[in-house]
Amino acid sequence: MSHPHPELGAPPRVPDGGLRVTPLGGLGEIGRNMTVFEYDGRLLIVDCGVLFPEEEQPGIDLILPDFSSIRDRLDDIEAIVLTHGHEDHIGGVPYLLREKKDIPLVGSKLTLALIEAKLQEHRIRPYTLEVREGGREQFGPFDCEFVSVNHSIPDALAVAIRTDAGMAVHTGDFKMDQLPLDGRLTDLRAFARLGEEGIDLLLSDSTNAEVPGFVAPEREISGVLRQVFAAADKRIIVASFASHVHRIQQIVDAAYENGRRIAFVGRSMVRNMGIARELGYLKVPPGLVVDVKALADLPDEQVVLVCTGSQGEPMAALSRMANRDHQIRITPGDTVILASSLIPGNENAVYRVINGLTRWGAHVVHKGNAKVHVSGHASAGELLYFYNICKPKNLMPVHGEWRHLRANAELGAKTGVPPENIVIAEDGVTVDLVDGRARISGKVRAGYVYVDGLSVGDVTEANLKDRRILGDEGIVSVFVVVDSSTGKVVNGPTVHSRGSGIDEADFAAVVPKIEEAFARSAQDGVVDPHQLQQLVRRTVGKWVSDTYRRRPMIMPVVVDV
Repeated sequence: MSHPHPELGAPPRVPDGGLRVTPLGGLGEIGRNMTVFEYDGRLLIVDCGVLFPEEEQPGIDLILPDFSSIRDRLDDIEAIVLTHGHEDHIGGVPYLLREKKDIPLVGSKLTLALIEAKLQEHRIRPYTLEVREGGREQFGPFDCEFVSVNHSIPDALAVAIRTDAGMAVHTGDFKMDQLPLDGRLTDLRAFARLGEEGIDLLLSDSTNAEVPGFVAPEREISGVLRQVFAAADKRIIVASFASHVHRIQQIVDAAYENGRRIAFVGRSMVRNMGIARELGYLKVPPGLVVDVKALADLPDEQVVLVCTGSQGEPMAALSRMANRDHQIRITPGDTVILASSLIPGNENAVYRVINGLTRWGAHVVHKGNAKVHVSGHASAGELLYFYNICKPKNLMPVHGEWRHLRANAELGAKTGVPPENIVIAEDGVTVDLVDGRARISGKVRAGYVYVDGLSVGDVTEANLKDRRILGDEGIVSVFVVVDSSTGKVVNGPTVHSRGSGIDEADFAAVVPKIEEAFARSAQDGVVDPHQLQQLVRRTVGKWVSDTYRRRPMIMPVVVDV
């Protein structure tokens, strides 16, 4: 199995007749999915998603793929193919279209409806092409065939990309639920046909490759939800992804059977469920859904609220309810259902929300104590079955952390894919398909691009390090006025501290050390304010570290007069 090397250099030009595949996100992480295919000087992009920040990225709203490797080639992009409507696959599209608004977006009806609504907020009117399973479209040198796959959102598609270099199949996110709520199966007959034709490179979802067996059918959750609804005697609050239409349908059905009314809470939830209802993907009995303001007139036993925040996102509705920072107040006896899995990295945030809700008297139902979620990704048994049907010549695991990619690669090897034809790559690593063999050829820049408010890409890792220090250790500011000609102290030093946990009065002990340091520097003829600031930083930093074993941010201000 080939794998990347940290010292990989920039890739050479694409070999004549070769297909280059460059993942710009989604490998080594859960989210930010984006893959660039290049053939004959033209580009085809599959998905353009976002990654949600973790605790060590304070203040960040979203994390985007790095577009720098394609920024000067935007005119070469034939289209962006969107496999489905989850944020980790479409959330980055507005930021790419800001750079070139007329790149065509290709996807299914629901996927395009969700991205068009999102683009309205960015005041972008995209060019779109709706496709269906079984359809086939030509985009420059890329002949794309679309295949139905089952996932946790309706209308998901895989795409088979034919070029003169061979056929690459990108699965998108998929599973093989044999009893889907909407009756839309993963089209194994189509994949078998593609396998008979010859799949030269298969890019396959790895998220559940470590999980043995098969994913349980989505409809198994319905019985559990009915039991929870029947047992609840006060309000029910359900947290789910704003695009999980199948899960919301089950909530709607359970509410209807138990004589409850539903209100959607949160802009994205209201928007997405409105779109799903209009297009017929969400079936709601008349009068069941009401505005959240109307709930005040209903008794608690008739209320269901559906909101976002199942991953512990700090600004989502459920987190704010747990923190008593939302108009909806949790009261003793409320039932809260977290109808989703834990995305790796979000565990602490989710359990913090569960503890907060429990503190206010809520009964919290989650995956750990009830079967209120099944995954949308194929487990190991399904992947083995899938590889035996597709019989790919080369395999490139995608969509997952390193452990998922490695487990998926091992599954492929067990089904007969030659180990030397299995490529474990990471973001930015280029993979060339030439003469039927996939090989790593180099690496392009593919770091994190942070969205912070209206700022895109301005926040760096150094900025985040400063934020973490401020959050963990606080700040110490030191103000000194010096004589510009001699470097001697004229006024100060004055020391102030915020968030360091050290009483300001205690800093009196460091003032003589600063004065001594300035006296020595004055003897050496040092008068440059920048050098004197560094002197303050070293002196105060060493004293704080030696005395308190802490490392706050030191902010020296030296004014020369």
